[in-house]
Amino acid sequence: MLLLVGLGNPGPRYAQNRHNIGFMAVDEIVRRYGFSPWRNRFQAETAEGRMAGDKVLAMKPQTYMNESGRAVGEALRFFKLEPEDVIVLYDEIDLAPGKLRVKCGGGSGGHNGIRSLESHIGKEFWRVRLGVGHPGDKERVHGHVLSDFAKADQPWLEKLLDAVAAELPTLAGGDAPHFMTKVAEAVNPRPLKKDRPANKESPKPPRPDSDKVQGKNTAKGGETPSTETG
Repeated sequence: MLLLVGLGNPGPRYAQNRHNIGFMAVDEIVRRYGFSPWRNRFQAETAEGRMAGDKVLAMKPQTYMNESGRAVGEALRFFKLEPEDVIVLYDEIDLAPGKLRVKCGGGSGGHNGIRSLESHIGKEFWRVRLGVGHPGDKERVHGHVLSDFAKADQPWLEKLLDAVAAELPTLAGGDAPHFMTKVAEAVNPRPLKKDRPANKESPKPPRPDSDKVQGKNTAKGGETPSTETG
């Protein structure tokens, strides 16, 4: 069994915030794979489904970002799971918009939701970091993540959420590198190679006499013809 956790803050006030991209990703996964309707359980909104042959419980903790670990820890203990059975999707300001990185274990990177999870379940869970970009000034980070995505962000955001949902069974099956590659290709597809225009070549010169190559006579006897003019 897997716990699929999106991080964010509950309520319509925060629904479109950059900080809530984890909620958005889990919503798209639940929709795409036809999970059960959402219901309240483990201090979270939860939905059940299957992916890559495993039962999956999707979770959106309702404890606010800084206490996300309480909900996840409660579910982990109930199902007697290990941290490696948890996949967490969340925002990452140190990645460019639309970029993604996956790792099992590591540090919190200053993310309060991840710090809370580490305190409740340990560090060895899967982290899917979804890039939302950095505002360029440390003092503006708080306002940046708690602001809504701009209209200009929608094209890459939609591509990212769609690709994460489409390719998540690959990650659930244990192939993190392939998952990252497929998402990257979907978000930033490589341009198709254009066919080169046909070269308009000038007529080729006539081939030399097949019996005379580089001044040598290949006829029987192998004699070199004289170059004297008489």
